[in-house]
Amino acid sequence: MTKLSVNINKIATIRNARGGNIPNVLHAALDCEEFGAQGITVHPRPDERHIRYQDVYDIRPKITTEFNIEGYPSEEFMKLVLDVIPHQVTLVPDPPHVLTSNAGWDTIKNKSFLKDVIARFNAEGIRTSIFVDTNLANIENALDTGAKRLELYTEPYAAQFDDNAEKAISPFLKAAIRAKELGLELNAGHDLNLDNLSYFIEKIPFISEVSIGHALISDALYFGLANTIQMYLAKIQVGQENALK
Repeated sequence: MTKLSVNINKIATIRNARGGNIPNVLHAALDCEEFGAQGITVHPRPDERHIRYQDVYDIRPKITTEFNIEGYPSEEFMKLVLDVIPHQVTLVPDPPHVLTSNAGWDTIKNKSFLKDVIARFNAEGIRTSIFVDTNLANIENALDTGAKRLELYTEPYAAQFDDNAEKAISPFLKAAIRAKELGLELNAGHDLNLDNLSYFIEKIPFISEVSIGHALISDALYFGLANTIQMYLAKIQVGQENALK
């Protein structure tokens, strides 16, 4: 079954807006686990505008589910990852000034760079995932980097879903099938929510993990964190069940 990893960046954003330690990011991560999340995702950026590097050091020894660190592989980021040894690192090509990840890697142009980075993580037993779009050339060239997984950048799917779900999923299904043929496991994330998650899983039931932050934390303002995590898990289960029909 597809696992749910909760991205807790937005909880850190609320904390940082006021200063102090409310809400407590570590406690939130532990609560997410208790409420059913099968993983915790953080994406520290150089300016620490939400997750701080210290948060990563604090969270790693406390959680018991999968810990996934996202980020651009600068030397500072790589030192952090190699210090804490998460279960998974997800490499994203975002420069420091962007608000959120908004593109996948060009794995042709950056292949040599990615191979060197991933080799350092592989040597420490850290599973590496590469954030990619649905361009089949980027899928195919990712194989040579040494990564074990790809994370499909799903914002284009979410943007088109309400207008035409079948059209929205089509390039993702093609990309997913190609990745599977190559022996690469798949994650997915960005703008997945309660409306579009089940359909995505139904059409691509072999997705290993979805990472969801903004929508889930926003929904938690209305439904409560414990209830919201269960709602997302239910949506994943519905998608899996529909895939079997």
